[in-house]
Amino acid sequence: MTLATYLSPTSEQGRAFFTRGISGSVTMLNLLRFRPTADYSATPALAPNSGEEAYRLYMEHTLPYLQASGGEVVFYGRGGDFLIGPTNERWDAAILVRQSSAASFMAFASNQGYLSGIGHRTAALEDSRLLPLVDAQA
Repeated sequence: MTLATYLSPTSEQGRAFFTRGISGSVTMLNLLRFRPTADYSATPALAPNSGEEAYRLYMEHTLPYLQASGGEVVFYGRGGDFLIGPTNERWDAAILVRQSSAASFMAFASNQGYLSGIGHRTAALEDSRLLPLVDAQA
C-alpha cells in the first residue's frame, strides 16, 4: 500500500486558506520528512545532495524573499520519535514561520524569485505538512 504524500497545497486548500478570513499574523507549522537522497529529476541542473542538504539550499534561497515579505523563521528544530502519536510516522524537522498576514504569505508564496528555488524543496522532501496557526487570543 502506497501512502499519500503532500508537498504542495491543492487548489481547494489554497482557496480555503485565503477565504478563511485570517486577520493579523499567521504562523505556519511546517513538518518535514527528508528524502535520504535528494531527487533532482525535476531540476537536473541542480547538484544532488541529501534531502536535508537540499532543504538547507532551499532555505538559503528562500530567506531573503521571506524577510522581504515581512516573514520570519521563529523556530527550526530537528524531529525525533513522538511522545504522543503513531510509532510508524516520523518527521525529521519542524519549522515555525510567521507572516504578518495571510496576504503577505500569499504574496511571498507566489513571488517568481522565490519560486525559482522551489526545486530544492521538491528534491529535498519525501513528505510534508503545513498547518496555518492563528493566535487564539486575537
